[in-house]
Amino acid sequence: MMELLGLWNYWAVIVLMMIGLYIVIAQDNLVKKMMGLTIFQVSAIMLYVSMGKVEGGTAPILPTDPSESDVLYSNPLPHVLMLTAIVVGVATTALGLAIVVRIYKAYGTVEEDEIGAVDRQES
Repeated sequence: MMELLGLWNYWAVIVLMMIGLYIVIAQDNLVKKMMGLTIFQVSAIMLYVSMGKVEGGTAPILPTDPSESDVLYSNPLPHVLMLTAIVVGVATTALGLAIVVRIYKAYGTVEEDEIGAVDRQES
């Protein structure tokens, strides 16, 4: 049982991933779809950051005392990559919401089925 409690962050990632995927699939509102996509992205970032943490590890800063050579370091690469992923995610979300605003101005709605109905009427 203690092993499962130690893996709570992975369970949180799975739950968030499924919530985000469900929102993207089940909702017709484009703004809600963007929110679901963002939740899904946050869960992926949480997964990589939690995998990058080494229990008992410290920041990878070399000690000034040479006798401290048996230090366990955490790998900083997943954290650095996820900082980049956060920036890309914010830009993607901003672009997606800007496109949703343009769709709203063009069609007067952000519901997928109503947009499809307007397109079918025009053609």
